[in-house]
Amino acid sequence: MSGARGRDGAAHGRSGAAHGRGEHAAPEPGTPDLWVVVPAYNEAASLPGTLAALAAQQDRAFALVVVDNASTDATAEVVREFARSAPFPVELVPEPEPGAGTAADTGFRYAVRSGARLLLRTDADCLPARDWTAVARTEFGRGAELLCGRSVPRPDERPTFAEARLLPALVRLSALYGRYRAAHRGARFRAPYVLCHGHNLGITAALYVRCGGAPRERLEEGSEDVTLLNRAREHSGRVVRVEHLVVRSSLRRLRSWGARRTLLWYWDRRYRPVDTEEVHVR
Repeated sequence: MSGARGRDGAAHGRSGAAHGRGEHAAPEPGTPDLWVVVPAYNEAASLPGTLAALAAQQDRAFALVVVDNASTDATAEVVREFARSAPFPVELVPEPEPGAGTAADTGFRYAVRSGARLLLRTDADCLPARDWTAVARTEFGRGAELLCGRSVPRPDERPTFAEARLLPALVRLSALYGRYRAAHRGARFRAPYVLCHGHNLGITAALYVRCGGAPRERLEEGSEDVTLLNRAREHSGRVVRVEHLVVRSSLRRLRSWGARRTLLWYWDRRYRPVDTEEVHVR
């Protein structure tokens, strides 16, 4: 499992089978129990930073799967080059069907079939903190089945005071509002609604399979992280918000769209660009 193996034949076959609920595969000897999933669409410029942050983790006893979501740039080449010297196994899996939820689901199910027990996800423009995998492993060890971590702006993008303080506060307020929405309440939920970011979450493989996983949908169609959260809440009471599970995320959407449109986007896609390609802000 060493090296980023181009799976244009085998991976397509595997991803097709992965769309079902599936079951755990018997892991190969030496296969890590923790897998990190990174969906990527035309992220050749940002992905090296994410890969470097993963290589700098304090706990590197994990495997990485990057899902190339039909990129037209050098995303795949970046992954293959990184894999040559990566301190952990790296898999490059193609997913031709567009969609962040689709690519994430392909990556999660690929990891589950490969023997993963614990799953983490971040995005290809994010920088996980150095203790990210270590914190996740500790929280899983305490019995959590879904981890929802904290998102902070990337310091290398030089956030302003408003970007670093005001916008996160607004996001937290919107999450508080979400907790009281009828769609997020009801007897079917076994855990409270919490703020959850798709670029910083962890879930056990068992819960992922049990709840049906992330929705296979395009980015503009919905918030796949919220859907996964609610599916998980229907099957587990061990859903936790972990403030010290930190990922530094990019400000590029905010700076491209402005605060109002960005907040409306995250609020049930109440803002959508006319050109759907604009949802993939670069």
